[in-house]
Amino acid sequence: MNREKNEGMRCAAFRRKMRPDAGKLDRAVRTALLKIDGLLEKFLHKFPGSNTRNNIYEYRKPGVNENPTKDPVEEGGNFDWTTGFWTGMIWLAYELTGNEKYRAAAEIHVDSFRDRIVRKIDCDTHDLGFLYTLSCVAAAKLTGSRKAEQTALMAADHLMTRYHPKAGIIQAHGDLSDPRLRGRMIIDGMMNLPLLYWASEVTGNPVYRAIAESHARQTMRYIVREDASTWHTYYFDVDTGEPRHGDTLQGYADDSCWSRGQAWGIYGFTLSYVHTGERQFLETAMKLAHYFLNRLPDDLVVYWDLIFTDDHGEEKDSSASAIVVCGLLEMARRLPEGAERDYFFNAAQAILGSLIDGYATNVSEKSNALLLHSVNFKKAGRGVDEACLWGDYFYLEALVRMKRDWKMYW
Repeated sequence: MNREKNEGMRCAAFRRKMRPDAGKLDRAVRTALLKIDGLLEKFLHKFPGSNTRNNIYEYRKPGVNENPTKDPVEEGGNFDWTTGFWTGMIWLAYELTGNEKYRAAAEIHVDSFRDRIVRKIDCDTHDLGFLYTLSCVAAAKLTGSRKAEQTALMAADHLMTRYHPKAGIIQAHGDLSDPRLRGRMIIDGMMNLPLLYWASEVTGNPVYRAIAESHARQTMRYIVREDASTWHTYYFDVDTGEPRHGDTLQGYADDSCWSRGQAWGIYGFTLSYVHTGERQFLETAMKLAHYFLNRLPDDLVVYWDLIFTDDHGEEKDSSASAIVVCGLLEMARRLPEGAERDYFFNAAQAILGSLIDGYATNVSEKSNALLLHSVNFKKAGRGVDEACLWGDYFYLEALVRMKRDWKMYW
């Protein structure tokens, strides 16, 4: 079946009313909690790797990430950009159950994140948003912890130092004076901005929000392309503010569209709309969502780049689909009742149903992960057809969103 015919059939299906399968959701939640319980003791004081090996999480190892830290770190330590997803899962488990064992575990992690930002361990990154929103902002919102709030504000302050005022962007990674990385922004950055929006809300300081909005506008202007696909990365001359060029690191090619990057954009622009009320951000998220949904394969779970279809033999990236489900559900919440809202909500339900049926682990499976068949970094051969922490986190967030009126950490 060709892509155009597939697209038309899916569009029609997404426009029909759907009802959540409560039994399926309940079973998925129970299984996810059992998997988290199986991880909890081993990863109470240490952190799992960003992705599994042979579908099993082990302690994270120094030097096996995209931007290896120069800081001395030990196996299982709190470094790299993904540790917050594990803590975020624990907070979600606490919300789902009210069980104090999850809160106690997550609060141990808050201490670890406080130590990390105080000592500035592997903090030369915009991913402070991922790290501290799901660990310390979540803790502050759920428990009222002053320590967690102060820690998250320290992270927000450090994130502000990565802002290049003439370019209007937050640099993604590395030393701000490194000529290879200077002035580089990436689509992932949209998901790090909620830390700054939150900081502005709790302190009353508008500068945090102003910097977040500036970065979001520059992302909208330069990373989003005319056809509503996205560059993975874009470079600026930070001395003059002039835009230079876009390219990809994670995607298949410079002129293709990396699936996870498109997912970050869908959710990230939706969140910027939530925090600012700027309609352009929501409209951009919707355009990116249509591009993504129009390229779904038969089972609705995308390949690692949106250029691929079912006849290419490439790997799926279930994590990208899980991120999009969360973005679509939040988007639908912000739209008025009507066909457009129903379309995005139905699409989210359908994709989540496919993830539950074909990608989530079951109770008897040996894997200690929640969601299989993702891709971390295809070109580097890292985490290909494995589970990953962000895939597990967003899958669980999607389940929580479907089970209750969830108040976001983001």
